[in-house]
Amino acid sequence: MRTPAPDTRPVALTIAGSDSGGGAGIQADLATMTAHGVFGTSAITAVTAQHTRGVESSYALPREEVAAQIDAVTDDFAVGAAKTGMLATTEIVETVAERAADFAFPLVVDPVMVATSGDRLLEPEAERAYEDLLAEAAVATPNADEAEVLTGVAVTDQESACEAGEELLDLGVDAALIKGGHVPGETVRDVLVTGDETTTYEHPRIGTEATHGSGCALAAAIAARLAQGDDLEAAVDGATDFLARAVRYHYDVGEGPGAVNHAVELRNRAAREPTAEEVEAVVEHLVEADAAALVPEVGMNVVGATPYAETVAETAAVEGRITRTLSGIEPNRGVRFGASSHVARFLLSAREFTPELRFAANCRFAPDVEDALEDLGWTVAEYDRTDEPADVSETEGETMGWGARQAFADREEPPVAVVDRGDVGKEPMTKLIARDAETLAERLRSLAGALEA
Repeated sequence: MRTPAPDTRPVALTIAGSDSGGGAGIQADLATMTAHGVFGTSAITAVTAQHTRGVESSYALPREEVAAQIDAVTDDFAVGAAKTGMLATTEIVETVAERAADFAFPLVVDPVMVATSGDRLLEPEAERAYEDLLAEAAVATPNADEAEVLTGVAVTDQESACEAGEELLDLGVDAALIKGGHVPGETVRDVLVTGDETTTYEHPRIGTEATHGSGCALAAAIAARLAQGDDLEAAVDGATDFLARAVRYHYDVGEGPGAVNHAVELRNRAAREPTAEEVEAVVEHLVEADAAALVPEVGMNVVGATPYAETVAETAAVEGRITRTLSGIEPNRGVRFGASSHVARFLLSAREFTPELRFAANCRFAPDVEDALEDLGWTVAEYDRTDEPADVSETEGETMGWGARQAFADREEPPVAVVDRGDVGKEPMTKLIARDAETLAERLRSLAGALEA
């Protein structure tokens, strides 16, 4: 008999409806909590038949059954935080408010009142009952439409979001996060209003309709982080970042727009070691092949991004780059995350146009390289730094983003190579880019071979 090795985790509770399509509700909440390293428990308020295209039917459970589930969980588990979602009826809202009055842990209230279509989901009595529930909440997370139902304030911008948040504080909630997803604009602004201050969390809007369940995932992420011991500001900061990534890299499932990727951060973390190993394999290949003809004066680097990378810290590269020595080419040190700036920023910028791109390397550029690229018949793009706007060149780190826009915008398929012809004090460079490490290694091998021919 083997010795057990139990895994102790914080516990969170979700009180919400079931979504048979898995994109929202209890299913989304539990998936999000698991992805955050929290053990999720649940009290189901309603059973819905729905999918990525909409809701077919809904059946609310009796209030006694909802109360029994909450009691069963809180009597046995050391719940660290809870969140509410679809509460369906006046009776259920009232029941949850009664139980919440005895909670010894923070409650996140996601007031699910208005459908994406704009239709009201609750009768007026249930909307009024929410006032008692909000009085028990550590934070409420209404979208613009729900905030208007609760406060009468039409949320159209940051100023009106702050006004709605203040109104919610007057109802008794400790803090209000007014979500900006329903407010038009290129930037999504979520406004957190507390008794002490107002904080705005900004993210670029993502061009997708796969946002069903995004409110559920955000509230569940906040609850999970509170259960782990985060303070409210840290919980909201991390949860809004999580949601932005989960929406961008959404699941392509069903016949509708798709579903939020609740496991995106979990899978991204799991991919770190394999990504670093793939970068190491490409570097070893270059060293074994002694591909000195590819190495520029400033040194060469190979960069790999995790599948859902958004920052330089999520890219693996050679620390100190690869340089030429008397005995061949050698990496200065090992592979670590965040080791590249120049190539990593270029790769991340390229991923804005083709998110599947994950590996890149910088190589020397000169007339012989230009001839080799032509002989290989590759699709080559380029950018000229002399055309770079002054406001870009004067901002640290912005050139790579500008260069990527010149190279990748308005293309159905990404180029194989991107040429930067350099400028005063800037060495000309060729950047090879690929969806996988094996393809990048093959392209590096082919370019080195063409230079030797």
